[in-house]
Amino acid sequence: MKQYEKCTLCPRKCNANRTEDHFGTCGVGEKIKVARAALHFWEEPCISGENGSGAVFFSGCSLRCVFCQNKEIAMGTTGKEISVERLAQIYLELEAKGANNINLVTGTHYVPSIVKSVELSRSQGLSLPIVYNTGSYETVDNIKRLEGIVDIYLPDFKYMDPELSKKYSMAPDYPEVAKAAIAEMVRQQPRPVFSHDLMEKGVIVRQLLLPGHVKDAKNITKYLHDTYNNQIYISLMSQYTPLSHVADYPELNRRITKREYDSLIDFAIGIGVEQGFTQEKEVAKESFIPHFDGEGV
Repeated sequence: MKQYEKCTLCPRKCNANRTEDHFGTCGVGEKIKVARAALHFWEEPCISGENGSGAVFFSGCSLRCVFCQNKEIAMGTTGKEISVERLAQIYLELEAKGANNINLVTGTHYVPSIVKSVELSRSQGLSLPIVYNTGSYETVDNIKRLEGIVDIYLPDFKYMDPELSKKYSMAPDYPEVAKAAIAEMVRQQPRPVFSHDLMEKGVIVRQLLLPGHVKDAKNITKYLHDTYNNQIYISLMSQYTPLSHVADYPELNRRITKREYDSLIDFAIGIGVEQGFTQEKEVAKESFIPHFDGEGV
């Protein structure tokens, strides 16, 4: 596809010719690479429901956070290369298994292919909502490509402090990039729509609390509430799990404390956040990280 020839899909704008198997900053070429496609039960309740979310985990990532919980696939080395046609078929197979939705996890670098795959699967009978699950390091143009394709946006807002985003994700521009990307998501899906406790349309912004960074998390929460109020849901996450690759960042080499998380929750309630999700501390364990074993691919 033409968009992969001088790739500027993500804010890195590395201009790699991914059609010739030259890997971009995301770590992958033009060919779609998927590490897992299966029912997933660990999203927000209105996404997972009882049947599970039909999660498709794409390989590669342009953000490369030092604490990445899915590093195994973020580097782009794990997964199976498939066609657009096979990706469309995977969606239909997940629907047949009872999935509540199709959950596209970290698909930034494959958006043109994703658009074609969704259009194809819908022409073959797919009726499920499409969830776009992203770290929010997205260009506005890339999100605009998804208008009419994505029903539910599930973005992270990782940092408000550019020094933190520079240190942990080599992306000092992350705060402004994420603000613009989320604004476009909300423009496309300006109000949440539910059916039988499951979200059909809308935006849920996630904030993963990092150890020692409660202040930044509070700043993010305040920005989101002040800017969007009841147009979005805010998901305050306690699931951060320190894995071996954070050894060089001792401040991140621990789980968050109950005091830290309670402080964030109390702050959110205090400023008037009513539409939100919280987590039990028990989710901060490696067993909640999927096995990227090629299931369903």
